Amino acid sequence: MQTPEPLGGTRPTSRDVARVAGVSQATVSLVLGDKWRGRVSERTAGAVREAARDLGYRPNLAARNLRLGRTRTALLVVPALTNEFFAHVYTGAAAAAARHGFGVVLYPSPDGVGPARDPFASAQAALDGVIASSMATEALEAFRGTALPLVMLDSDPAGTGAAAHVNLDVADGMRRVTEHLLDLGHRRFLHLASGAPSWTFDVRAGALGRALRGTEVRTVRSPLNVADAREAAHRALAAPGPRPTAVVCDDDILAAGAYKAARRLGLRVPEDLSVTGFDDMALATVVEPELTTVRLPAEEFGRRGMEALLAVLAGEPPRPETLPVALVPRGSSGPAPAS
Repeated sequence: MQTPEPLGGTRPTSRDVARVAGVSQATVSLVLGDKWRGRVSERTAGAVREAARDLGYRPNLAARNLRLGRTRTALLVVPALTNEFFAHVYTGAAAAAARHGFGVVLYPSPDGVGPARDPFASAQAALDGVIASSMATEALEAFRGTALPLVMLDSDPAGTGAAAHVNLDVADGMRRVTEHLLDLGHRRFLHLASGAPSWTFDVRAGALGRALRGTEVRTVRSPLNVADAREAAHRALAAPGPRPTAVVCDDDILAAGAYKAARRLGLRVPEDLSVTGFDDMALATVVEPELTTVRLPAEEFGRRGMEALLAVLAGEPPRPETLPVALVPRGSSGPAPAS
């Protein structure tokens, strides 16, 4: 469908949105100000939002700020609230924001692929900027072409559209895991990989592949939950042929599934099978034996992300950052069993 041309200039206005949607400017103001419920039908509100998206309309934030001052509010978009890692990212971001009189609104986008509902058309005027953590590119389409500065966490630093990038050195984390297991004599590996489409998991897979070149490596993918990880690991460990002696997991949650699969097969961790994770959240010390994993500084990550956004808002040039990670050896990794 061809995007309608705005009237009277290159920047679309609320009048253009009203014309395309077939409604009044007052209705456009109600819908995009999120004050339409009880006054405008769902169908009409949807038509207004669609017209605004098609036209690339955004409120005149400069004029709004002259009237109201900055909102001093940032939006933090994360893939899900079920992963403890993102709670720590939020804690760090909110602490940094509070020191500068800012607030942080948290918005989960299921699976990191796309938001359940698009909150951004009405929210843009109420925000100063956006921080997105570990998101798939498709989830951020709503921000393309907006006036809001976007800071990307745990994402491709070569990607376009972001004002700043802050990353974790996940490639180094995976190298540390593989070196640890190789030093223990392991040569047959199972990579229990996340099925979520994300730059960070692609980087981990690439680093693992390079580090384990010349060994036996099988990769299976699983959604980020214990039940699916248990089934994926069980199928791989029970498959014909020599069994892997180590399972390298993209996440601590996947590692918990590998533990369950090992127990179902009568395998002891680490005597028969070493298991490693990634994140070092609370789960890592709840399982028995405690999990060898890569510690990610989640709160520091969130803090640096918020500081990057504040720097962009202050007009400072963006400076890409990569935070170091650490291997935490625990009881789940041991010498490779004799063949």
